[in-house]
Amino acid sequence: MKILFAAAEAAPFFKTGGLGDVAYALPKELARQGHEVAVILPYFSKMPERFKEVIADDFYDFVQVGWRRQYVGVKKLKQEGVLYYFLDNEFYFGRHELYGYYDDGERWAFFSLAVLALMKQLAFKPDVLHVNDFHTAMMPFLLKEKFGGDPYYDSIKTILTIHNIEFQGAMDPNVLPDLFGVGMERFYDGTVRMGSAVNFLKAGIFYADLVNTVSPTYAKEIQTPAFGWGLDGILRLVDFKLSGILNGIDYTVNNPETDPKLPEHFSSKNLAGKARLKAALQKKVGLPVDKQVPLIGIVSRLTLQKGFDLVLQNLPILLAQDVQLVVLGTGMPELEHGFSYYAEKYPEKFKLNLAFDVRFAQEIYAGADLFLMPSAFEPCGLSQMIAMRYGTLPIVHAVGGLKDTVKGFHPHQENTGATGFSFEVFNEEGLNYALNVATNLVWNDPASIVTLQKNAMAQDFSWESKAALYIDLYQQLLHN
Repeated sequence: MKILFAAAEAAPFFKTGGLGDVAYALPKELARQGHEVAVILPYFSKMPERFKEVIADDFYDFVQVGWRRQYVGVKKLKQEGVLYYFLDNEFYFGRHELYGYYDDGERWAFFSLAVLALMKQLAFKPDVLHVNDFHTAMMPFLLKEKFGGDPYYDSIKTILTIHNIEFQGAMDPNVLPDLFGVGMERFYDGTVRMGSAVNFLKAGIFYADLVNTVSPTYAKEIQTPAFGWGLDGILRLVDFKLSGILNGIDYTVNNPETDPKLPEHFSSKNLAGKARLKAALQKKVGLPVDKQVPLIGIVSRLTLQKGFDLVLQNLPILLAQDVQLVVLGTGMPELEHGFSYYAEKYPEKFKLNLAFDVRFAQEIYAGADLFLMPSAFEPCGLSQMIAMRYGTLPIVHAVGGLKDTVKGFHPHQENTGATGFSFEVFNEEGLNYALNVATNLVWNDPASIVTLQKNAMAQDFSWESKAALYIDLYQQLLHN
């Protein structure tokens, strides 16, 4: 099977979030399982020099973006069994950031048109074109509405993965004739219209052969007004082609037995190294070294979506107890200021690092007892999986991928297989309940904590198992 994966970002070249992780890990695993896989990306100038030095020029051409005749250089690189294509245009992609520009609609129109227009020259005709989020969601539309008269494209099946439905690509209706070179019919009949705008993601949902998102629960949630961001009705209409597959994590990178970023190693059979890592983390950040006190870690963007307004409200209650808290991340200035206030007020309990440091993140994942991730909504989430891989028990709001990955422990209930702690209602009382259950268990029942740690470490969040589910989707497409 030949799969072309189109995305706006992919690690290790450039990424801003989970899409970049998936666009790296999933194709790599598909290739490892014997499929021919190519990934096509913009050639962002902010790519690290070590990759620019080894990427080869393939060819160049010009693409019509409405009336504009735009240069596109095609570069390629083979790495870890995956063929990477990069589309180069300095005007569109030679910028400091990946997103957030006034002409983003034109930038992604150019990319989508270039991918399809140059596909014949790539020497890689896919069986499946796998597009991701709104940046590439117009490709299934274009395949049918612009390139549909060409037999070359007729056999290509499409799948759209929604990583976060909040971001939809709402653009001025004139993008259809002015950028894509198609008529206004599908705007006037409502197919690609949302309100007064062309909605790239809506177009992809309608035109892709299959649609999936990054957890089974999120696939259900986005069909409701509370989580659908206005597209819930559309998704209910096409629910026959909608499914959810959890993301995975890289087990070669996130391995407590071999992680080179850690000074100690451990396994579920021998947790002694984890205890030493807790002590090392406490010492590093300047907290009292105490093996009994519950040490709570946070590695995250400090945003409302991640639930940190709720955490901030709860900090006076939490820090009045005998606990320790270590936070690593950056985010909204008002949340950063709030966390900084409490870090200064409780220096013996709370340490804050407003930065991002990969090594320090791994030390928190491995050394903390508990990992706090109370997202207001969470399509999938990776941090809770990484934490569980290292035997650090997540405290989560039971939504989206958090609900699918964490089985909460609750007092006076059957807790067979529990892997962390959860709360259902997103409010201060719900969060406080989960924190109390977790910290009390650390203090009073270390044997149960060990059982939960072993349960958590036994979960299979590897890409090997997730890629098999994507292969099933691809085969479903090709056999229909």
